Amino acid sequence: MQAFKLSARGAVLAALLVAGAAQAGTVTIESWRVDDKTLWEEVLIPAFQKKNPGIQVKFAPTAPTEYDSSLTARLTGGTAGDLITCRPFDKSLDLFKKGQLEKLDGKAGMENFPASAKVAWQTDDGKDTYCMPMASVIHGFFYNKKIFKDLNLKEPKTQAEFFAVLEALKKGGKTPIALGTADQWESNQIVFTNIGPNYWKGEEGRKALIAGKAKFTDPQFVAAWDQISKWTPYLSKGASAQTYADSQNLFAMGKAGIYPAGSWDIAYFNQQGLDFGAFPPPVAKAGDKCQISDHTDIGMGVNPKAKNKADAYKFLTWLGSQEFADLYTNKVTGFFSLSNHLISVKDPVAKQMIDWRKTCGSTIRLNAQIMNRGEPAMENELWNVSSQVLNGKMAPKDAAAQIQTGFAKWYKPQQK
Repeated sequence: MQAFKLSARGAVLAALLVAGAAQAGTVTIESWRVDDKTLWEEVLIPAFQKKNPGIQVKFAPTAPTEYDSSLTARLTGGTAGDLITCRPFDKSLDLFKKGQLEKLDGKAGMENFPASAKVAWQTDDGKDTYCMPMASVIHGFFYNKKIFKDLNLKEPKTQAEFFAVLEALKKGGKTPIALGTADQWESNQIVFTNIGPNYWKGEEGRKALIAGKAKFTDPQFVAAWDQISKWTPYLSKGASAQTYADSQNLFAMGKAGIYPAGSWDIAYFNQQGLDFGAFPPPVAKAGDKCQISDHTDIGMGVNPKAKNKADAYKFLTWLGSQEFADLYTNKVTGFFSLSNHLISVKDPVAKQMIDWRKTCGSTIRLNAQIMNRGEPAMENELWNVSSQVLNGKMAPKDAAAQIQTGFAKWYKPQQK
């Protein structure tokens, strides 16, 4: 009887140990990419497990609007997952400064990324990197191929050609540009910082603002607002009440010729069965070097209090591999790997967009680095003024003056 008791106790202990091991063997990923849940569960995680049998991985996303606050609460409370999907720049830098992300310099897989890809997840001095770069999104314009064919239109390369196309679309009874200002964010992220780099020469202009060597009131920045002020006659009549979803629907239903886009929209329009192509922001005159917003959007970091850190690092190493770069680029259509791996992009529109890197300069969203740190919050200010310019309610020079005044209030290099 005593022997049975001992063996029974041993069995219970063994079961507890196995349960503990199973729990310890589960890597939990925090993310805001709710739309990618099926992809992670059916494609990415199984691919990792083929190479790493026995490691359980759980993709646990939170709605994008709630992600930052709920992640901070979980990290503070010690209940966050092992791997943290990282926003670019300040959101993740704040987590690193609080000791909530591990330093990743020298970790396996990090060698597969160029220095430019790491900037979004580094300290200002570039000495510490705290997230592995995963993907960028590229901005440009989508166009309805059937409408363009019916009206005998070609992809515009210059701004003169762009406005000639808009005029032809209007005369052809189509909404030229599927764009609204009700949600405001598109006015900055897929309009102002999409077409602007051609005016301020991409990285050259962005870095000049940070260095205090340029101001928003300089001609190259005012010119970007001046360009979008000319779009007003080509928007829907109710553009000021039109949401992002409304714009998607307008373009998907074949009622609009052109859609200012982020590459993440490719998947949505593919699902709608739309035949569409893409063109980069038109340049001022033929022969000018084009510049695109190729924005570092998503990375992955390790929670210093991860319950399963060793396996989290195994997963991170796999994230830096050729296999992951290829799967992510081709399955999460419109998100492009930031690695040095050579990738064959299969989706035709995604391939069009990634090929712009060969001929155009790449930059990131203008205000993403450093410029969002003060009050008034530049991101929100840019949403506001760019929407007003599109609505015909604010002059381009006034938009520039408002952004410059707000920037100079708190940023010392702009107070000279």
